Amino acid sequence: MLEFKYDTQLLIEGTDLDEDEINDYITGHFKGDCLLAVGDEELIKIHFHTNEPWDVLKYCATLGEIYDIVVEDMDRQSRGLKG
Repeated sequence: MLEFKYDTQLLIEGTDLDEDEINDYITGHFKGDCLLAVGDEELIKIHFHTNEPWDVLKYCATLGEIYDIVVEDMDRQSRGLKG
């Protein structure tokens, strides 16, 4: 069993986005690991392993438009099942 079950990925499109602030907020408010928050002021790519992807999505939606959302169950994948 994995500590953090869901691989959560998405793009945030907005204005005045700050990857460092987003990174700090996510690490300070959500349990998880393997965080990547990279991009520029208009587009940020998020990759994060967590057990509560819906909370991460809810936060990211406050920053701008979110799309290309992928949430995969890594526990199922590790057992050879579709994630």
